[in-house]
Amino acid sequence: MQLREYAPEPDLLNRDAYRPEVPLVSTSKPAIPANTIYITEKAASKVKQYALRDDMETFGLKVAVKGGGCSGLEYVLDIVAGPQDDDKIIKHHGLELYVPKKSYIFLAGTELDFSDGLNGKGFVFTNPNATRTCGCGDSFSA
Repeated sequence: MQLREYAPEPDLLNRDAYRPEVPLVSTSKPAIPANTIYITEKAASKVKQYALRDDMETFGLKVAVKGGGCSGLEYVLDIVAGPQDDDKIIKHHGLELYVPKKSYIFLAGTELDFSDGLNGKGFVFTNPNATRTCGCGDSFSA
């Protein structure tokens, strides 16, 4: 048996030469604009279900923050009959969100979803302003 010396072609040593030209495809959700708060269709549907259960004909979802929780600020959700004078009104999926102006700076760009799987936690906030969150997801710091 004759042994041959193996010498790879010079281009084989250049890893970048063999990277396929594949366009980058984002698999993540589109970014939420920083000037709004977004509620998913699933979360909006759940809010409507709770309001109908409580025989509320006109309602919206108050989304706010208050001091407290294990991380400093705590999320507040409440189904209410209408907005307060200082609330910013945002509409998604046929539901009005009422966000107090003082809370808005902490919530801008946030997505509100609903999780009901095996490990479902109920309403889930994805907040780009949160620098730290607690394990339960009910409080954060900014």
